[in-house]
Amino acid sequence: MANEKVPNKEKAEKTVPAAKGKGEKTVPTAKGKAEKSAPESKGKKAAGGQEKGVAARLFERYQKESVPALIKKFQFKSKMQVPRLEKIAINIGVGQATQDPKLLDAAVHELESITGQKVAITKSKKAISNFKLRENLPIGCRVTLRRAKMYEFLDRFISIALPRVRDFRGLPDTSFDGHGNYTIGIKEQIIFPEIDVDKVTRVSGMDITFVTTAKNDVEAYELLKELGMPFIKRQEIVQQEVQNK
Repeated sequence: MANEKVPNKEKAEKTVPAAKGKGEKTVPTAKGKAEKSAPESKGKKAAGGQEKGVAARLFERYQKESVPALIKKFQFKSKMQVPRLEKIAINIGVGQATQDPKLLDAAVHELESITGQKVAITKSKKAISNFKLRENLPIGCRVTLRRAKMYEFLDRFISIALPRVRDFRGLPDTSFDGHGNYTIGIKEQIIFPEIDVDKVTRVSGMDITFVTTAKNDVEAYELLKELGMPFIKRQEIVQQEVQNK
């Protein structure tokens, strides 16, 4: 009949789902939002992750040169016996921060600039009336470096910072603690290139501790020496320990 309605072809046709390509996943979408395809991307960094960069120069030197030299010198049977650098702890004490809190803020900013890592505030454990010190009062800051940041800091410390020390003639070799750890004191923080001398309000020092897995001071000394630490001449007592071993 002429009055009969013809159904719309567009409504009558059924939508055919598109074929899934390889490497694509179906993403469920909420109402009112456009659909987005999410192909798998291999080789790219994940969300919130970091891309792997180039290994530290000093770490490559440790693996290629230091490990074979230490194995040959101490006659280790395995690479796992070779001592290695575990961490570097840096500490700044600001005793005058009890009277002027701005000094501590400046020390925190400088230490963060030097290490590139957020520092922790150290507080007093007990009250001492003679020093006008109360308990749980911020009096310093510290930071611990590990892995890549540790080797990068040590590289900058040896090649850039130490040559800028006034009348530098080598590091003392008597600051080992007997357990393979080495501690030195820096009198001026301006030896680091990250510090702007014009903006420094107070010259302060810091303590740097190199923690190793060495069993004794002889192994720790040889490890740091292989990494490029500029020591002065070794004392005769320690040389006798190497000969006796």
